[in-house]
Amino acid sequence: MSDGDDDALAAVVEKPRAEVATEQLRAEGVYDDRRKVREYGPESVALPVTTAPADTDVLEVVVQTDPELRGTTLPDLLAERGWTDAEIERAPGSWAVIGSVVLVTLEDCPREAELGDALLELHGEADTVLAHEGVDGERREPDGRVIAGDPSTETIHTEHGTRYALDLRDVMFSPGNKAERARMADVIAGEAGPTVETDREGPERVFDMFAGIGYFTLPMARAGAEVTAAEINPTAYRYLIENAVLNDVQDRVEAYRADCRDVEVSGADRVVMGYYDAHEYLDDAVAAAASGGVLHVHEATPEAELWDRPVGRIEAAADRAGRGVEIEGKRKVKSHSEGVWHVVVDARVA
Repeated sequence: MSDGDDDALAAVVEKPRAEVATEQLRAEGVYDDRRKVREYGPESVALPVTTAPADTDVLEVVVQTDPELRGTTLPDLLAERGWTDAEIERAPGSWAVIGSVVLVTLEDCPREAELGDALLELHGEADTVLAHEGVDGERREPDGRVIAGDPSTETIHTEHGTRYALDLRDVMFSPGNKAERARMADVIAGEAGPTVETDREGPERVFDMFAGIGYFTLPMARAGAEVTAAEINPTAYRYLIENAVLNDVQDRVEAYRADCRDVEVSGADRVVMGYYDAHEYLDDAVAAAASGGVLHVHEATPEAELWDRPVGRIEAAADRAGRGVEIEGKRKVKSHSEGVWHVVVDARVA
């Protein structure tokens, strides 16, 4: 790379935000895995990016005059195995390491076994490569198959101090939601908004309507909240219970294996709706929220309908209940598919 090359851009962030900012930059599609992260003064780091980020908060964007490349890359390892340039072009450009499992989407990638071996060589901490092939049904059950390494896909994944036990062949886990999981802990700790505005004293009361294995339940409980968690998938529910114990928050998590609409909750300070079709459950969420409580509503929204569709759905649900609502935050979490964004809207219910 030459001095001033656009490929040598870096986004400067505070050190405590480096992990979350990296995930946000990955979700935005601008993080550059080819270069190393560099210190930028005593309290910040420079994260390599391919272009200036549009959705991630950074202190500044700088040009690195002496960028430092990482070591061996996946294309290098595939070339050593005799892959042609055309075959390497068809190899995945991104993947995630979740505990001891490399999770990768193959699409039309050739020579799957060789790709899996190369990924295991690249990530010495991993034991298994699992090809992700989508999620099915209301219970959000993943499809996947092992293409290299240990056939076991059960693991323990740790992020921001929260430990998640799971089997990636049985339950879903979205690496791109990492920053949002961290944010939900921060709102409970009072380090991010919106704050709750209820008169009740004591720990915040949270209703997690689609708890899964504890994606949001666990970090929020670890931050001090009391969480009522509903999960309809029996396998995910089993891991939810196990993970509450694993993180020593079992006394702050009340879990139900049930459709969230069948769990009676009222006066919740926060209602978390971490499901793309959460709008179908908005009437129940509004009913569960305390006056001054906050809904955190997830949706997969076409670019052309940002932010009218998700906000309109929330306002309509509040209107049906005869309650007011104020939109306090709108966030893009990650790209869901071509032209569609996974978003979160924070809405305060009167």
